[in-house]
Parts: sequence; structure tokens; C-alpha cells
Amino acid sequence: MPVPVLDLAAEYRSLRGEIDAAIARVIDRTAFVGGAEIAGFESEFARYLGAPHVVGVANGSDAIELALQALDVGAGDAVLTVPFTFAATVEAIVRCGATPLFVDIGDDYTIDVDAAAALLAQRPVKAIIAVHLYGQPADLDRLAPLARRHGAALIEDAAQAHGAWCTVAGERRRVGTIGDAGCFSFYPTKNLGAPGDAGAVVTTRDDVAARVRLIANHGERTKYEHVIPDGRNSRLDAIHAAVLRVKLPHLDAWNGARRAVAARYTAGLAGLPVATPRERAGVEHVYHQYAVRTPHRDALRQTLTERGIGTGIHYPLPLHVQEGYRRFGYPAGSLPVSERAAAEVLSLPMSPFLGEAQVDEVIAALRAATA
Repeated sequence: MPVPVLDLAAEYRSLRGEIDAAIARVIDRTAFVGGAEIAGFESEFARYLGAPHVVGVANGSDAIELALQALDVGAGDAVLTVPFTFAATVEAIVRCGATPLFVDIGDDYTIDVDAAAALLAQRPVKAIIAVHLYGQPADLDRLAPLARRHGAALIEDAAQAHGAWCTVAGERRRVGTIGDAGCFSFYPTKNLGAPGDAGAVVTTRDDVAARVRLIANHGERTKYEHVIPDGRNSRLDAIHAAVLRVKLPHLDAWNGARRAVAARYTAGLAGLPVATPRERAGVEHVYHQYAVRTPHRDALRQTLTERGIGTGIHYPLPLHVQEGYRRFGYPAGSLPVSERAAAEVLSLPMSPFLGEAQVDEVIAALRAATA
């Protein structure tokens, strides 16, 4: 049977009545910008995460940039992050006028904390952006105290990790609530997705929340009173907020279903010449993607495509070797773990609505292709 890499229609069908009613409610009220839906979602997401502040913004890319601005990152500053991520992580650094400093990833696809420590010992860094890639939390138990020791702000790029947990200083906490700011995307394909671009900045700091809210709304303190010169329009739309409010109560169940799909894949692919994901101890992975690895990735992908199995590559080129980022001085070969991962990763179909028969079809196709 054909198996799509993602089936958003199944998610919509499961909540069609509630979603349609939420959208109609916004239209009936003609409250499209600001208002009760935005406040409601911010409050509900904050309660879900266990954080005092959530500020809805236009998208996940803006969330990272606004967090950097709120933390006074700008021209002349250096921001440490990884190259194996979506471009938005590094775009935000550059748009703030700062310089990205790249360190490699570990075998769990998140930041190599030892590499970060070595770089921090060599030069000052204004901020660190830790990316929770594929739904796997970065090692914040080690990274958070490292950032504090070096006076660096810690930003979590949690765009792929809604609802994931990690253990920090013996306490189990949701990702996005541990650093100075957590940045979420609600792009439609995410574990918690809006019907378009949407995002949020999460923080435990009153000053960061106030600053993000100010910048994102044209620098207005009160209507038509602009207290900063570089504000912008980055507001969460009410329709998106209304739909997110419908979906949020289902997030934990959906993540549980993703973990069940991942477990079935891992058991079914045992013994094959493909590497399956590793979940680090002390975290709860939420499997935004289930990425396997093989040196024969492209051939395997072609074979799966011929059998009607959808796949993705996240991501085919690490940022430091791409044309837009080569000027930062990281030649090919300088970050070998990221480069090797980019050449080998293959994302299999993943969704909380993926049936066991579909998962078994993918497993059978992989077994046939690697026999």
C-alpha cells in the first residue's frame, strides 16, 4: 500500500468539527488580530509547558530572532549553534547582525556539548542556540550550567519538539522552559501545527517576555505610542490561535502515538544495515521525524519511492557548506559529524495517525530493499 511521509488530512479529519467551529467563531467575532483567542492560547500553552510567559508571534523564524533581540544580541556578538538544522536557526543570528559560531553535533543529532565547551573556553559568546532536532531534546542538563558559567544566554530552538521532556538538575521539565527563551514553530507539519505560519516565544523571564511583546507589536507600549525605533509586525493570527487551542489538548496523546510508531519501527528494523534513532537517557523524544541512516541513502530512497513509500531528507546539506553561509569560514570537512549525517539520514513516514499496517509496510519495504 502507498504510505505518505505525512498525512495532514487525517489529523484534520479527526477534529474537523471542532476546528471548523473554532474558525467560524473567529470569523463571527471579526476579531482577527489580538483578542481572546490569542490570550487564550498563550495562557493554555504556558500552563501546558509550566512556564509563566508565552508570547504568540507570526512564525518560528521570528520567534528565534525576537528572542535574540530581546536578549540584546546584535552587531559584534557571537552566537554558538549547530549547522545541522533548518536555515531559520542561523538566519535569525545573521538578521540580528551577529556572527554564527558553529560546533558539531553528536550521534543523537543535537549539539555536542564537549565541542561547545571547548569553543567557549577560547572566546566570548553572547548566546547559545540549542536545537532539539527531530524531537530529541539537546543535553540541557550539561549545556545550561555551561552557558551560565560563561555568561551566555541560552535559547532553545524547540520548533520540532513540542511536548518533549528532559531532565535538568534532577527535575523533569518540558523543553522550551529551561533556557532564557524557548522558540516554537507551529508550521502545519509540526507536532502541534497551525493552518499556516505561526510561532511563540516562551520564557521564565519577565523582562524577555515584555521585550518580545514590545518588539513584535511595532514597539508600541500603548496604542500609537512607539517607544523603540526598531519594532516590527510579528503577531500570531487569531484563526491560528483558535485552531491551536483545539489541538493542544491532544498533543500528549499524539506524541504518545508517535513514540509507539517509532518503537514499532525500531523493533521491525532490528538487524538491518540501517541505523535507527537513539533516544538519550533522561529525555522523552517526541519523534517529529523518525530518521534512519545508511551510506546508501539515495539508492534506498529511490527503492522506497518506487514502492509508494514517502520519505524526506532533513537535511541534505549542513548550513556551513551552503552558499549563503560559507563566508563564516567553515570549509567542507570542518564539521564531519554534521556532514556525514547530512549524507546519510532518511526520514521515514511519521504521524500519530499512521496505522500499524502502514508501519509494517514501510518495514517490509526496507527489509526487501536491504536484503
